[in-house]
Amino acid sequence: MADRACVQRLQKEFRALCKEPVPHVLARPSPTDILEWHYVLEGSKNTPFEGGFGEPIGGVYHGKVKFPPEYPYKPPGISMITPNGRFATQKRICMSMSDFHPETWNPMWSVSSILTGLLSFMMDNTPTTGSVSTSDVEKQRLAQNSLAFNCKSVVFRKMFPEYVEKHLERQRAAEQVVAEQANQNGVHVSCTLNSSGPQSDTLTTANNGHVERKGRQQKPSEKFPFWLTALIVAVFASIMALPLLTLDLTHS
Repeated sequence: MADRACVQRLQKEFRALCKEPVPHVLARPSPTDILEWHYVLEGSKNTPFEGGFGEPIGGVYHGKVKFPPEYPYKPPGISMITPNGRFATQKRICMSMSDFHPETWNPMWSVSSILTGLLSFMMDNTPTTGSVSTSDVEKQRLAQNSLAFNCKSVVFRKMFPEYVEKHLERQRAAEQVVAEQANQNGVHVSCTLNSSGPQSDTLTTANNGHVERKGRQQKPSEKFPFWLTALIVAVFASIMALPLLTLDLTHS
């Protein structure tokens, strides 16, 4: 159970963060436990963690700050949830503002100063308890996948809906780019036209955008030779004329 002074202090700090947000830092207390805060750090520019909210790609790192009931007279515990390449996930981070070093803790420090210090410490390579060693390439890969990873978390979606919306916007933008590229390069589309005539057509849209008409053309009917027709008529006429010729010869 948190002390009354602790609750009042944390409420005051939350109001201050809402009034004057800290660059690249967002923090909110849990709706069910004011001693548990969730934060988001955005990767600083010109670092392997570059990016974040409003950037095409980049790091969006979700973590927790667990305050003791005696806060601000005792330091909080700090951990990272999102894979980042600098700190191990789900493990307490050792830094001068965390519960690893109560002897260096200053009651004047606040949530904003704690998280600003954590962001600065994240950009450093100094090894500490809870840190990991990875390459810049690995950090960049994790940064690019960080927002999608966070959006799989129910807690993250409830605590930071604006980041979820940003993730959906990125997805829609990516789909639009793919669609535009496909439209520019041309998409193979074929359809068969139902025809009641003797010709069956197929329209094909080629990559160059031209429409070609392919189909089975009906062979033209072969005409009966004229000379053969005339010969048959002449023969038939001669045969029909024979009886008349015989009759004339008899009378004569």
